[in-house]
Amino acid sequence: MANKHIVIPPMLHGGSACQACHANLRQLGIDVTDWDYVVALAGNPNTGKSTVFNALTGLKQHVGNWPGKTVARAEGGFELGGKRYKLVDLPGTYSLLSASVDEEIARDFILFGKPDCTIVVVDATVLERNLNLVLQVLEITDRVVVCLNLMDEAKRKGIQVDHHRLSSDLGVSVVPTVARTGEGLSHLMRAVSDTIEGHFKTHPHRINTGGPLQKAVEELIPLIEGVFPGLPNARWIALRLLDGDMRLRRALESGELALLTDASSQPSHAASCH
Repeated sequence: MANKHIVIPPMLHGGSACQACHANLRQLGIDVTDWDYVVALAGNPNTGKSTVFNALTGLKQHVGNWPGKTVARAEGGFELGGKRYKLVDLPGTYSLLSASVDEEIARDFILFGKPDCTIVVVDATVLERNLNLVLQVLEITDRVVVCLNLMDEAKRKGIQVDHHRLSSDLGVSVVPTVARTGEGLSHLMRAVSDTIEGHFKTHPHRINTGGPLQKAVEELIPLIEGVFPGLPNARWIALRLLDGDMRLRRALESGELALLTDASSQPSHAASCH
């Protein structure tokens, strides 16, 4: 797929997407013209994330690089209910703690790109290992759908996953899939639509800091918001700074975060355009 450059033709119906509210996505290299919604696809390596991406987008794909990076970026799309969804495949990563370029790209896209929904693909056979990334994404955004992939492998190994209970515990939709055969993908697309449109009310699980850490977070949040009034999630930034995230600190000191924040201060796509 890396050598293919398949450009998706302009939409022939429905008009164009709102331009003013996508400065942040354009800055991250994403063209949102003629798309109704933008969906991020995240996940650990070896969870079948690329298989999910290919199954949802088919040949409607475009491959390039992230701006200023040598990391490949794949984009595609699918239609559901007369709406067009642009799917952006984020680098496979185990966390969003910005210890690598891949993690930094995924973090910045989810935090500052403010996609209308983020699908997190997890491997049902090693669910506990994958939930670390899920919980980190839930700290950043409310609009999340968990794709519980490789259910056929889990069944073969005698592993049972109660996806209803998992959904209740995480506070977001959890959809079992076998991306290799396409099983469950129609339900996944519907869950994304319901999350974006508000038909499914999410209540994402968030870490209860408590004690001195909570006090420090509460003191830091207004200071961060005073300097960066358009920041999407000051609580998450505060937690990362208190945890000693040097990449994020350098982004603050260099002004890089200010540039992303200025773009992010525009209304989000779903909220202002639909």
